[in-house]
Amino acid sequence: MSGILELVRGHEIRSFAAGETILEQGGASGVLLVMVQGEVEVLRDEIRVARVSQPGVVFGEMSVLLRSPHTATVRALAPSSFAIVSNPRQFLEASAQASLFLAELLAHRLDSLNKYLADVRRQYDGHDHIGMVDQVLETLMQRQRGPVRKAPPDPSIPPGTADPVLPATPRPSSSHSSPA
Repeated sequence: MSGILELVRGHEIRSFAAGETILEQGGASGVLLVMVQGEVEVLRDEIRVARVSQPGVVFGEMSVLLRSPHTATVRALAPSSFAIVSNPRQFLEASAQASLFLAELLAHRLDSLNKYLADVRRQYDGHDHIGMVDQVLETLMQRQRGPVRKAPPDPSIPPGTADPVLPATPRPSSSHSSPA
């Protein structure tokens, strides 16, 4: 992962103390962070989903790419420092290498999730609630998103709580490609 570290050389470095929150689920920092050193935990709804200490790991990418609030909280477990990309969309548009790195990172995560869901499906095959896993797998494997558009404001959501993103008009099912 040192390639991404080369690409963010010269960006501001921000340090965080152990216990300090780096990104807050539901918040919107508007930045992309690349771990330079340290150890963090990633929490989704206050449940730890990962522990990370590898330099070059990227945080905040989903919020940046989806133009939505952060999907998880990142908290320092040890003193940690990050390169801060303050204009991440501009950075990604200007650097094919950074965009490819991020695409590969997301592809690895999706592949891991697909393997996990397939394993869960095998373990619970024949149980009534397996339909949920089938729906998730079908969504991951066949649904293609068109250009992203903003949803109209939802009066039931308090202002500043969410920035919903919807797919553009869905493509006909014949245009779906099979997974790689």
